[in-house]
Amino acid sequence: MTEETIPRLFGTNGIRGVPNEDLTPEFAMEIGMAIGTFVKDKVAISMDNRLSGPMLLNAVKSGILATGCDVINIGILPTPGAQYYCKSRNIFGVMITASHNPPRFNGIKCIDPDGTELARRKEVEIEKIHFKRDFHIASWEFIGRETSDNSAFDLYTNAIISRVDRKKIQDKKFRVAFDAGNGAAYLTTPEILTRLKCNLTTLNANPDGLFTSRPSEPKPENLKKLVALMKTGDFDIGIAHDGDADRVVFIDETGNFIDGDTTLTLFSKVFLKRGDVVVTPVSSSNAIDIVAKANGAKVVRTKVGAPIVSRAMIENNAFIGGEENGGFIYGKHQYCRDGAMAVALMLELMAREEKPVSEIIASVPRFYIIRESVKYNGNWNAVMDQIRNKLKNWTFDLTDGIKAIRDDDWVLVRPSGTEPIIRIFGQSESMERAFDLADDIKSMIQSE
Repeated sequence: MTEETIPRLFGTNGIRGVPNEDLTPEFAMEIGMAIGTFVKDKVAISMDNRLSGPMLLNAVKSGILATGCDVINIGILPTPGAQYYCKSRNIFGVMITASHNPPRFNGIKCIDPDGTELARRKEVEIEKIHFKRDFHIASWEFIGRETSDNSAFDLYTNAIISRVDRKKIQDKKFRVAFDAGNGAAYLTTPEILTRLKCNLTTLNANPDGLFTSRPSEPKPENLKKLVALMKTGDFDIGIAHDGDADRVVFIDETGNFIDGDTTLTLFSKVFLKRGDVVVTPVSSSNAIDIVAKANGAKVVRTKVGAPIVSRAMIENNAFIGGEENGGFIYGKHQYCRDGAMAVALMLELMAREEKPVSEIIASVPRFYIIRESVKYNGNWNAVMDQIRNKLKNWTFDLTDGIKAIRDDDWVLVRPSGTEPIIRIFGQSESMERAFDLADDIKSMIQSE
């Protein structure tokens, strides 16, 4: 097997699959052995609260220990909590999570000692070790040792609170409805909100690896109970995370859903100053370009994927970045998506502005983005040719897949890195037009 023929295991956000199908204990242990062989140092390990988490964590841990590397078990945490621990301790980490995916999935995500998701070049080295079975196996007396460290929870929550004006938020005593979605932030985000003296009402703030209360992804159709609660008029803001709480969405005081693109645009408008840089993928809306230009700031566009955005932020000395899906990155805290950090920043903004969330959001430009997907196993180049022919008078951007642009309309079409699926995004100033743009491309691909 040559380096060129080594298959790819790590997708956009780690290795993902169905436990006991794609992710067997044997496979997870061998990934652990590959990680330990590559790292040659101690590793922090954590998980969200999916049912398969303990099985996979113990399998990966066994593999790491077999190579002679020590393991520090830091318990159940949101992914950004594990990342902050790794950053603070300058230690390599492994997170067992499938983020927003349904409960039958799980995954193995690696964390660099700076807290960022592992660079692709390092993932390649781990893949090489795995497929070549070039494991370093320690003799019995040098097998690694496991310890536990319960400090990650306080380390993470204290860090977030220290980044905002705690007194200003506390004085407002905001009425908050929080939907944890049975995920890993069932304790961390309520701890932060309580210490900020919010009057807190929680939904689904119990760990349930089956996500029986609602699907993990915080989409409008999955947040009907939270929206209904907000429509009572008894709350200032609604908050919802995905399964591992690296993402967050908000509901305003009238029950209107605020998508991640709008939140990123708002934070860009508030925080960016002349000469600053904001980093976001080609899948985010033009609204970010508008507010950045008004502030004298620059927009850097990347391929889709939080690790790509994070590293581009570091390279461009940017402290604001993120994706349109609710994944906000605040570089002054850490270079990874962090839902709880975005929550604290939103509360600080509310306290400072002394306006309802709906009025604050109304101050930013708005575009609509419709997301579609279609199963496809054909020739990707043929799809690109079809799009070029269909939209021949448009401008094309090939940063990630193909993006066709005309005025304030665009369509982004890109193959998934983990599934035989083509993802389609359509943007326009009207929802109907955005839907038509995405649907036309979807119909074209399906008819091939």
